[in-house]
Amino acid sequence: MSVRPGFLMIGIMLLAMVWLLPMETWWPGFPVHMIRHMALVAIVAPLLVLGLPKVSALLAIAPLMAAVLEFAVVWGWHLPRLHGAARTENAAFVAEQASFLVVGLLVWAGCLRATHPLAGAGGLLLTSMHMTLLGALLILAPRDLYYAFCGTEPNVSAQQFGGMIMLAVGTPVYLVAGLWLTSRALSEEEATA
Repeated sequence: MSVRPGFLMIGIMLLAMVWLLPMETWWPGFPVHMIRHMALVAIVAPLLVLGLPKVSALLAIAPLMAAVLEFAVVWGWHLPRLHGAARTENAAFVAEQASFLVVGLLVWAGCLRATHPLAGAGGLLLTSMHMTLLGALLILAPRDLYYAFCGTEPNVSAQQFGGMIMLAVGTPVYLVAGLWLTSRALSEEEATA
């Protein structure tokens, strides 16, 4: 099947919501950033990969390579200077959002389409670990890491809330998907034994 409309439509609707809803009027900037980030990499990307199997086949790279690229992009955009640029400059914001979506697609396409499910599981579990670490660092930081680069007042509570969003979404989504692929790999081994 070339298109799975249910997955595709939900993914496109969520993508539109993430980018078009005026969330900045509802919450401080950092939680909004994290809602967009996690929606793109952990929810929209897998839905698009599942909705467009032929396209995702073109995006499928080695799971470990995809996970490393995703790590570099996510941690890079969370460096204070780059994060501040994405919050204050339109071009940087577009680059950040596009790169989040692209690496999300690469991770999910590579991991879900891996020839060995354990390789896909490893990519997703590695991603879960680095998301957990970054979320914990944001929560435990003793001060607002970003305000000086964003032109805002210090708000460590908003940063901590953003870190909690990362933990609440990223950790379980990647962990559950990784465990599912592990279970699939074990079932395939039993079937061939």
